[in-house]
Amino acid sequence: MNNNQQTPKKRIIDVDIHESVLYKDLFKYLDNPYRRYIEDANWIQEKHLPYTQPSVAGVNRADAKTPDGGIAGSDLPFMQEQLLDDIGHEYGILTGALDPSPSSMHGWYEMATALASAYNDWQIENWLEKDERLYGSVHINAEDPSGAVREIERVGSHPKMVQILLPIDDKMWGDPYFHPIYEAAEKHDLMIGMHHNEPPIYYGKWPRYFIEWHSLLPTTHMMMVTNMIFNGVFEKFPNLKLMMIEGGFTFVPHLMWKLDQQYNDLRHEVPWIKRKPSDIMKEHIRFCTQPSEELNKKDFLSIIDQMGSEEMICFATDYPHWDFDSPHRAIPNFDSDLKKKLFSENARAFYPKLK
Repeated sequence: MNNNQQTPKKRIIDVDIHESVLYKDLFKYLDNPYRRYIEDANWIQEKHLPYTQPSVAGVNRADAKTPDGGIAGSDLPFMQEQLLDDIGHEYGILTGALDPSPSSMHGWYEMATALASAYNDWQIENWLEKDERLYGSVHINAEDPSGAVREIERVGSHPKMVQILLPIDDKMWGDPYFHPIYEAAEKHDLMIGMHHNEPPIYYGKWPRYFIEWHSLLPTTHMMMVTNMIFNGVFEKFPNLKLMMIEGGFTFVPHLMWKLDQQYNDLRHEVPWIKRKPSDIMKEHIRFCTQPSEELNKKDFLSIIDQMGSEEMICFATDYPHWDFDSPHRAIPNFDSDLKKKLFSENARAFYPKLK
């Protein structure tokens, strides 16, 4: 535990912090034959993103590389110094994962399940148990729902595990095939966090440039929210909530209007939906400030007014990524009550395990 923590300048709950891991760090937690495949046969996960990286340090801040030259986000003391202590976090939610997520692996689901389990044990021992401010995400191989449920049963009751992390890619997680995962989540007071994971953003293909892909990421979040609502996830699991991570929030009013209009016209196709989609969103779904469009105060307040709720937005830095958002710049200088909601209280209300 770091004993030199500063008094927080703001009560910040950061819902998107990316810790990083190397395969060798997981060997302690990974049984054979899976460890042997990596250690002896040089197995690595397939990569999807076809672009050059957007900054001099790839997808990370150049100054976030560890003092010994390690990858950004891989050293807890340095993260404490650069982020948690410097800004004054009350809590931070870890959303790092293997790249890509075990739930995005194509085939060989046994390896994906083993990696998810090893990652959870590594995260608990090396991060959650060493800083009281950090809370974690349960990693699973969602392609194997029964195996995913076993992993949730194994670590989901840990008091510092607050959500199940799912990648936004080419899987539509509202499908009833995945509903056992949400049943297990409810049982353990776990929310669902979704974060894009190198997904194609249209028709399973890639645009030509990174700037196109990155600009259109909100469309993947829109697709997933639509899928979760109309497949009845929140009607079937009334205590479940969903955090949409690193997709921003400015698209939300449009999506609320569109889904309500479509529901008015086509509700006969989804008779299990008993409420307007916008009401389901207000009760069950939260969105992150990051990546901030750097709105002025008037425009930011206009988006909140169009949402019809001050409770739907939660603050995120996305540390240590290249488009990191500082709490000193990402949000305009609002009145104290609204700032408190955005910086901490909306997230506290969302995650039951936060005190």
